Amino acid sequence: MRLGTAFGTTALRFCDMNKETSKTTESQLLELLKKVLPKATHDPKLAGRIFAAVELELKAKSRLNSFEKFCARVEVPDLEEKTLAELKGQLATSFGDADVTLKPNRKEKSLAVEIALPDGAQFSGEIRVNPNAGALNEEDEAPVAKFIPFPVCLPGDKELVWMLARRETLSPQEGAIALTKAEEEFWGSKTGQKLLRDRVERIFPEFIARVPSGMLTEMGLKRHYKTPEAIKSLRGVKRS
Repeated sequence: MRLGTAFGTTALRFCDMNKETSKTTESQLLELLKKVLPKATHDPKLAGRIFAAVELELKAKSRLNSFEKFCARVEVPDLEEKTLAELKGQLATSFGDADVTLKPNRKEKSLAVEIALPDGAQFSGEIRVNPNAGALNEEDEAPVAKFIPFPVCLPGDKELVWMLARRETLSPQEGAIALTKAEEEFWGSKTGQKLLRDRVERIFPEFIARVPSGMLTEMGLKRHYKTPEAIKSLRGVKRS
């Protein structure tokens, strides 16, 4: 059985479930930290540095845990080029703007996985080869949180709307926090920095049109269209 059928669904489902749980917990911790820091120190710069450091550490820990659990539980049916290409694509989607390297060991029937993130973090692990990797068990069949509508607009133009979606496990506020975080990470990535050097404006419309879909998915978000739509009023529309 090839990676793109039952196994592929299982792999992506596991990544999504693991991330949604960690993202919700992470958002709650960061929101709590925002309330506590001003009470602990009256130095806004110090509070900002502490918040940024904790945010980076939570993100790094979450990604490492997701990667380790993925390698421990997921197996590939074989080491054929098509299987490796599909797995590489899934990992690239799950971890966003990252370099993925796969090193098959046919003698040991295993696959070494290396992931290098734009912020310099590197993960390495090993995935087992199992010809029966396509079989799904009851635990793997647990449903993934669905995407629900999440339209957003800019404060200065509330009639121009971007049609996005968020996981139903995220509240609107958590979705907004995740979107803001994704924008910050995008402009801080290699791709974002190159765009800024090429004189692309650091504004929301440019971000939402250029951000990789994998980066949004990692945050529990989804982009339906890259351009906004004006709200259409139904007043005066004649019914047939």
